[in-house]
Amino acid sequence: MKLSILMPVYNEQATLQKAVDRVLAIRFQEGVEIEFVIVNDGSRDRTRQILDALEDPRIRVFHQSVNQGKGAAISRAVKEATGDYVIICDADEEYRPSEIPSLLQPVLDGDAQLVYGSRTFGSHTSFSYWYVIGNKGVNLVTNILFNAYVSDVETCFKLMPLALYRSLDIKEKGFGMEAEVTAKLLARGYRPYEVGISYKARTREEGKKITVKDGFEALWILLKIRVREGSRTRPPQVPAA
Repeated sequence: MKLSILMPVYNEQATLQKAVDRVLAIRFQEGVEIEFVIVNDGSRDRTRQILDALEDPRIRVFHQSVNQGKGAAISRAVKEATGDYVIICDADEEYRPSEIPSLLQPVLDGDAQLVYGSRTFGSHTSFSYWYVIGNKGVNLVTNILFNAYVSDVETCFKLMPLALYRSLDIKEKGFGMEAEVTAKLLARGYRPYEVGISYKARTREEGKKITVKDGFEALWILLKIRVREGSRTRPPQVPAA
């Protein structure tokens, strides 16, 4: 199996090199090959220079001339990917890349094709009360709208066949793509297999980019897709590559 790890980056010079090293250090199961697709979304700091200096043959780097948003960077990465499966991994060190094999295991065991890493929102000084409540609110609305139970709609760690991701035809260019991905999957009848993962949120001072506005945008996207596409309870076949 070939896994494409997709990393969108924007002005991440402070954490980028460490984030890349952590991905390259992952010990995967036997028979798993990886490619590491990094899209620089118009960064204005030293991100480009750091990426251009990388020499590992598993890495493929693409630069966008202007900042278009996380969703746009991921869409570019999905277009360029060549793996059987894809997973997104941010460069901000909030997630642990070393846990990606635990998401891949249900696929290798034949138990799932769509796997979400579910964050455990325990105590941490980086969490704001409203951030956690907002996340839980988005989860609640999602589950009501689509008659499903997903414990972490906004997780970055979503692992699925590349062909399935491409078939979703994601339009959102910003953080709203997370809600769009889940809403379209649920509307089509897919239900993710969830695996618990670690999470350490950044503060605003450390570079946290998502805002309250993004939360309200996610709710609007969920409602819009539910009205437009409805909701199925039985999944279709995964699209052929």
